[in-house]
Amino acid sequence: MSLRRRTFVVGGHITPFIGKNHPDFIWKRHPDFGRRENPTLEQTITAAVRGALTATGTEASVIDKAWIGNFVGELFSSQGHLGAALVGADPGLLYKPAMRVEGACASGGLAFSSAVESIQAGTDVNLVAGAEVQTTASARVGGDYLARASHYATQRQIDDFTFPALFARRMKAYFEAYGVTEEDIAHFAVKAYANANKNPLAHMRAVTVTLEHAAAANERNPKFLSNEDLQPYLKVTDCSQVSDGGAALIVASEEGLRKLGKEPSDCIEVLHVEQATGNLYDDGDPLVMQTTAIAAQRAYEGAGLSPSDIDVAEVHDCFTITEALMYEALGWADKGKGAELVKDGTTHLDGSLPVNTGGGLVGFGHPVGATGVKQILEIYRQMKGLCGDYQLASTPTTGLTANMGGNDKTVVISLLRNV
Repeated sequence: MSLRRRTFVVGGHITPFIGKNHPDFIWKRHPDFGRRENPTLEQTITAAVRGALTATGTEASVIDKAWIGNFVGELFSSQGHLGAALVGADPGLLYKPAMRVEGACASGGLAFSSAVESIQAGTDVNLVAGAEVQTTASARVGGDYLARASHYATQRQIDDFTFPALFARRMKAYFEAYGVTEEDIAHFAVKAYANANKNPLAHMRAVTVTLEHAAAANERNPKFLSNEDLQPYLKVTDCSQVSDGGAALIVASEEGLRKLGKEPSDCIEVLHVEQATGNLYDDGDPLVMQTTAIAAQRAYEGAGLSPSDIDVAEVHDCFTITEALMYEALGWADKGKGAELVKDGTTHLDGSLPVNTGGGLVGFGHPVGATGVKQILEIYRQMKGLCGDYQLASTPTTGLTANMGGNDKTVVISLLRNV
């Protein structure tokens, strides 16, 4: 998307991402089980929206339009029609245009892209939210719900856990093609958890993972697939978290900034947003994230940048192998060499290209509809020095987010600049 009007991320709010193994998550082993409950989808949306309005000093009455990313509210929370739920988060949003956007795990990125496109069409101050509550069902039932992001009719039967199986297939192909080992890929999990341990909002902030633990299956880190062909290739630490959480942000034009009493230097600028969509019915090459690669190439060209210009990134690591393939699709590593960047420290907090500084989907968590919005805010927070213990030593100038839905089927790439 070429931007004819300058567009800015003014700031926003991320709720804590919670779920099993988070100290504040209420489940049967928690001392408060039966006495209080986890936040509902409605409460999560409200917390994210009101937090974003407060953090940016924005009155809801000045919002022109609003979007919310959500994938399976009807299944996990028995609630659809979330545009109207978004309006219900603040009285000042009443009768504003608002809608839900769905693109599986890229729902939040699509909501952001829609708001940016609307700025190009003439709006000045837009609200973007994303939220998901996924802990209301068992892992097995939830896995069935999330399988709707695949082609359900032909792929559901691969395994009880469809998406882990689809990415185990990629892992198997990657190991066989390039001689990469479980220990090589385990470095992604170690980085994710180490970053999450520094992040008070992260789902896995209280859980530590060593390379020894992540590199081999054990009682606490089992290979859990039932598909015999794919079972050897994926462990629990290779997987993103089943999380509840929300995020919301404000996007504005230059005129919008004037309405909000903000300067460009208070914000980060959107340089380019690119979307690409693959064929749901075609598995494609397991060794390549082709949709991501095409979206990234268009984004770089549209912004006049190259892969080496990126200072910080948030990429979609629904599984550890996904982060390796993302590195290659985004132009940072040759095929089969993605793991080298995490092994040599390039993508660590103190590396030359820090990636997923707050823990990514594996460590920070993955409330599906919120992830794409959270990614944008994480770049904003790094650029404005708001990340606390995981703040980068050098302030980044140029950032990238890569939000992916399904098995590389819907991809949104955003390029951002610190003003």
